[in-house]
Amino acid sequence: MKSMTLSIRRFLREEEGVAAIEYGLLVALIAFAIVTAMALVGTNLSATFGKIATCVGTPTSANCK
Repeated sequence: MKSMTLSIRRFLREEEGVAAIEYGLLVALIAFAIVTAMALVGTNLSATFGKIATCVGTPTSANCK
């Protein structure tokens, strides 16, 4: 029984896996930020290319100034 208690205490003090978990969470946060930024940039870029395509097709359009 005493060895089991010592094993549990030793397990609770173990901190080797903590750094790996922290790095994993950090990588997940960075990946989320990159995906969000790319989605926003992609939407804006698509709108810009749409405007360019309209202006190339009909240069006299009101939006082509």
